[in-house]
Amino acid sequence: MLDQLNLEVAQGEFVAVMGPSGSGKSTVLNLVAGLDRPTTGIITVDGSALSELSEADLARFRRSRIGFVFQFFHLLNNLSVLDNVLIAAQLTGAQEAPSRARALGLLDELGIVTKAREYPAKLSGGERQRVAIARALVNRPAVLLADEPTGALDSHTGEQVMELLVALNQSGQTILLATHDLELVRRYSRRLINLRDGKLTGDSQAPRQEEAGTP
Repeated sequence: MLDQLNLEVAQGEFVAVMGPSGSGKSTVLNLVAGLDRPTTGIITVDGSALSELSEADLARFRRSRIGFVFQFFHLLNNLSVLDNVLIAAQLTGAQEAPSRARALGLLDELGIVTKAREYPAKLSGGERQRVAIARALVNRPAVLLADEPTGALDSHTGEQVMELLVALNQSGQTILLATHDLELVRRYSRRLINLRDGKLTGDSQAPRQEEAGTP
């Protein structure tokens, strides 16, 4: 449960949300995605006031304007890598040819286009997370939400995923990341939001390690 949280994220920001278990990190992401509704207050995302949308409109909003990357990938094991990415576009009713080109382009950018016809079970954890990122980006979302995206990965692969997110942010993608890993935040995020018991306890710039001159 969140308690009078007032938070504004500008277009193009990379914001990390941190706090202990139960602090409200995932709740923040779920509210931005329209998965949860606030009991009071207003949530506006990309010009849409979510409290004014019907359930059907919220579903369309999520499909077209929100990309979600989860800790445990949530890929469909009976679909190929390419089809896992394409399913997000198909849910919006997008045309097949442009969607396929977009999906293949993303897989290429993420370094796994050669795996397009493979199935998730044959991929490493890092490769599966890259597929999940491609799926989240295929509809060109206004906001990319990442809930502990490195939590199921080893440290080296987790760093690679974070570097991908930084590159996406540098290209203009707005990212809201929930994590418990302060080291990753210190190295990769631009802004840090701290929560405890649903309350905002800190909002500060988080210079990356290399910018701070830390080896």
